[in-house]
Amino acid sequence: MGRDLYDNFAAARAVFEEADEALGFALSQIIFDGPEETLRLTEHTQPAILTVSTAAARVLTEALGFAPKLTAGHSLGEYSAHVAAGTLSFADAVRAVRLRGRYMQQAVPAGEGAMAAILGLDPELIRVICEQVEDKLTPLPGDPASLNFVPGSAVVSAANLNSPAQTVISGATAAVERAAELCKQAGAKRAVMLPVSAPFHCKLMQPAQESLAKDLAELEFRDPVFPVAANVSATLITTGSAAREALVAQVTAAVRWVECIELLAAQGSMQFIEVGPGRVLSGLLKQIQGKDAAAALNVEDSASLEKTLAALAAS
Repeated sequence: MGRDLYDNFAAARAVFEEADEALGFALSQIIFDGPEETLRLTEHTQPAILTVSTAAARVLTEALGFAPKLTAGHSLGEYSAHVAAGTLSFADAVRAVRLRGRYMQQAVPAGEGAMAAILGLDPELIRVICEQVEDKLTPLPGDPASLNFVPGSAVVSAANLNSPAQTVISGATAAVERAAELCKQAGAKRAVMLPVSAPFHCKLMQPAQESLAKDLAELEFRDPVFPVAANVSATLITTGSAAREALVAQVTAAVRWVECIELLAAQGSMQFIEVGPGRVLSGLLKQIQGKDAAAALNVEDSASLEKTLAALAAS
């Protein structure tokens, strides 16, 4: 992840070097060489993804010679979007997201939180099912007898509203498992427990949100040079103070990704370019926009950069 960018572009190499200096250890070596179990620790994963995404964005911007019109980032990606927009310095952001990851890991003991992807079920029905589990209301038809949750274990809610066909739920393990089972009974095509280290974007993350708020309060937030769509509100952020508030609130709030994409699309004719590792967001774009979806381009290495530049030149 990111090694091709590091090897081939000075702008990317500078980002990796800045990350290592800001954090005081060789994050770049963990990204390139692992071991994987170390990289998968969320306090390393979060700054790693931010670093690779920022490197890709800077390489793309340098190649294009102009900045994007708008940006949006999914969850952690909202930090990458704000770095690209100049709201936060990269050094401040990479230190902040490392702490963000640490706080999230510490908020819920290992094994007590979970997330599950619900595929092929209406998001509104998923919301109702989660409320049903949390409030211990009358079970759905055909549901087994209600579980006797211990206090606090019935926390479960939508965490990522990724597309009309994909919603991720998050919360206490027993509650997520129960909600996932109810979703399957209600007609979901699949309900898949995810291999995550913590239950992100739910109210169990409140301790992490409070700790992060103190850290972000000490950082300089400038007005972004172009608007950034906020996960928590699906509105365009244009001031530094609003950016800080949105990044704090998103720790416990759902990622309203469908609305964010619809918000960007509503601004007029647009070419979507995904920067950073993988093409997950490009896939979600197709699910959100359906048959009308424009082909999304991406930049994660030199080959994808060349393909993207050629496509833009031909358009």
